[in-house]
Amino acid sequence: MTFVGHSQTAIIKGIILDTNNQPIANVSIKAGTIGTETNDNGFYILNIPSNKDVSIEFTHLSHKKIISTFNLKNGETLEFNPVMSLSIEQIATVVITGKSQNTVEGITTLNPETIRKIPGANAGVENLLMTLPGVSNNNELSTQYAVRGGNFDENLVYVNGIEIYRPFLVRSGQQEGLSFVNTDLVENVEFSAGGFQAKYGDKLSSVLDITYKTPYQSEINADLSLLGGSVSIEGVSKDSKLSGIVGIRYRNNSLLVNAKETQTNYDPTFSDVQTYLTYKFTNKFHLSFLGNASLNKYNYQPQARQTNFGTLSDPMALIIYYEGEEKDQYQTLFGAFKGTYFANNNLTMHLIASTYHTTEEEHFDILAQYNLGEVNSNIGDENFGDVEFSEGIGSQLNHGRNDLDALITNIEHKGQYNINHNQIEWSVKYTHEDIRDRLVEWEVIDSAGFSIRPPKTTPINEQPYVSYSGPIEPFQNVRATNKAQINRIQAYTQWSKRSTIGTSDVWYNAGVRVHNWMVTGDNISSSNQTVFSPRAQFAIKPSWKKDMLFRIATGIYYQPPFYKELRDSTATVQPNVKAQKSFHVVLGNDYSFKMWDRPFKLTTEAYYKNLTNVNPYTLENVRIRYRADNNAKAYAYGLDMRLNGEFVPGTESWFSFGYLKTEENIDNKGYIARPTDQRLKFAALFQDYVPNIPSMKMYLNLVYNTGLPGGSPSYADPYEYQNRLPAYKRADLGLQFVLVDENKQFKSGWKKPFKELSFGFEIFNMFDVQNSITNTWVRDVYTKRQYSIPNYLTPRVFNVRTTMKF
Repeated sequence: MTFVGHSQTAIIKGIILDTNNQPIANVSIKAGTIGTETNDNGFYILNIPSNKDVSIEFTHLSHKKIISTFNLKNGETLEFNPVMSLSIEQIATVVITGKSQNTVEGITTLNPETIRKIPGANAGVENLLMTLPGVSNNNELSTQYAVRGGNFDENLVYVNGIEIYRPFLVRSGQQEGLSFVNTDLVENVEFSAGGFQAKYGDKLSSVLDITYKTPYQSEINADLSLLGGSVSIEGVSKDSKLSGIVGIRYRNNSLLVNAKETQTNYDPTFSDVQTYLTYKFTNKFHLSFLGNASLNKYNYQPQARQTNFGTLSDPMALIIYYEGEEKDQYQTLFGAFKGTYFANNNLTMHLIASTYHTTEEEHFDILAQYNLGEVNSNIGDENFGDVEFSEGIGSQLNHGRNDLDALITNIEHKGQYNINHNQIEWSVKYTHEDIRDRLVEWEVIDSAGFSIRPPKTTPINEQPYVSYSGPIEPFQNVRATNKAQINRIQAYTQWSKRSTIGTSDVWYNAGVRVHNWMVTGDNISSSNQTVFSPRAQFAIKPSWKKDMLFRIATGIYYQPPFYKELRDSTATVQPNVKAQKSFHVVLGNDYSFKMWDRPFKLTTEAYYKNLTNVNPYTLENVRIRYRADNNAKAYAYGLDMRLNGEFVPGTESWFSFGYLKTEENIDNKGYIARPTDQRLKFAALFQDYVPNIPSMKMYLNLVYNTGLPGGSPSYADPYEYQNRLPAYKRADLGLQFVLVDENKQFKSGWKKPFKELSFGFEIFNMFDVQNSITNTWVRDVYTKRQYSIPNYLTPRVFNVRTTMKF
């Protein structure tokens, strides 16, 4: 197989069939001096020059020749599946240009190969999303993300058109483990940060639409590092009817967690197995299966911690000694069947049935005994850095026995019909959610021998000055057992059309969703509600000399409450919680141009959201606790910009900028910043290679986010506490030496079995920035003063990595 080098290239691939829909082997495919041929399954792949007409000739001794002309954009991949005839004359020349469907829809498409190579403490799809404007996450151990002022629960995730769910009880990033999306299985990634179509579900912020591979040949991929590893196997049967891919992953965050300031015995096991299988019963009916089984075990025994804080003139330190441990387990099973019927060239129908089952346990008893004191700051003193004077001593006991069992079942029909350049799509979906939840959490705080009562309780404890005769109560105490069922019926219909206005190309989309849900359960009064969500998009590409595209998207978006949103701060289910409502307007522009004779694109989007029936929440690390009361209204507006292109020939890099302001008004007390009010965002993803040694490649991932509101005690009134955490700054660097790739194959020696082989070195947080996402609050009972001690995230960590393909 011949490939174009580091010039501007695109990829064309597909399967060549005969008139009986059987694959044809050994078809010769040529585009000038570039050529390849089909394998036994009729599959071919060819790199061609981009941004110009390329004529490709398909020839075979037993079939008529086919000539087609393509004009693809740089980096684009197009699937072309011609049918070769024995008797019909040669097919007329057809010019095929790169599709701009995703551009007009306001969807960002990410290259799976870039996802697999970019370094990060939690590498994967979500790691790459953090480099996009409008997407933020100040915790590298978490795969959750917030988009344009929304929270982690406001994002839709689909894999091959099937909705994916996340665990319920996770409180911190280091508990999360693996994302559902296995990057080894990914073929296509599309992301929308707002203003999405009616065909996507009822959430307020974003859509991540993943497509897993349908294999065309046998292949084995492996990725190994000090953080774990993954192996994927893909293949296809001889008759090309059955194809499948299986991925196994294991991850251990000890390298990252053990580098933090808290000394621990940390024993995590994060593992899963996934598969995507497709069987083609006939050319008109295909049946697919998506399956996942994951087990995340988290055993955590903190031992000691010292955090230095304060100023140069008044340095202080917090020393903590721990007893006890935390044992968590998150086990999920997911299976989905998807039947697809191709009635004819215009009508396609799907039937999807899926089940998601999660059992989650959080069990912990941790006693923390602390000493807060002044630090010796006399340089040269033999006791320099030691705590000389204790200002506060005390202890804190945290207890938890949280268990959750959730079973979610879906059945859905989808359809798509094309008629006279119009596309009509529809769906009807039924969902049953069965949740069984027990929450037992309490916290006892002791300062210098005095138990601290819950805030804002009577009578007030004024010891040691006044004797106290009331009962001793935990500082925080939440106990509840819930059994809830939610039945949902969802439906949508939408229309799309490509047309022209004068000499300008235009695209229309309009649709509406309806969502009905009913909440029932033990000791829960029944509640039934319905919402309608109209949405529309319009895009126009003027026939200007400059390559410009303009688009607008608007709609009314609802988020009917999921179980977490029905549970208030005391863990009581409130069935009458309404759907949060948001009116969206998104204005976008794409400007494509050439710089240094290479392609670039500047994407700009301005957005505004007006939210009502808002369900306020608190955010601590990645744990969200709702008030389960629609007692607020809010707004969000901002500007997102991204410049991407070939800053280095043959590679794609980009720079992102985002501005956001989001505020909420709770109980008409006035507008204050929401927990996700992250004003400024800068990010860059840069790929490079050494010109004289092109096998030596470099990947750089930079993120800067201004500080979020937060770090307050969990009981604090947000109207009284509006401080912000420090800015989040992070740089991850990856260096990779490629021994074998598609351009460097070996016919003998030890490298012969490999299709790809590389070794790499990664530096996470290479500038060793101390980022914090929460604070520990320590109080001195004598001075009544509270100290805020930051909980730092991961420091600089080194990793080695190797990838291979057979």
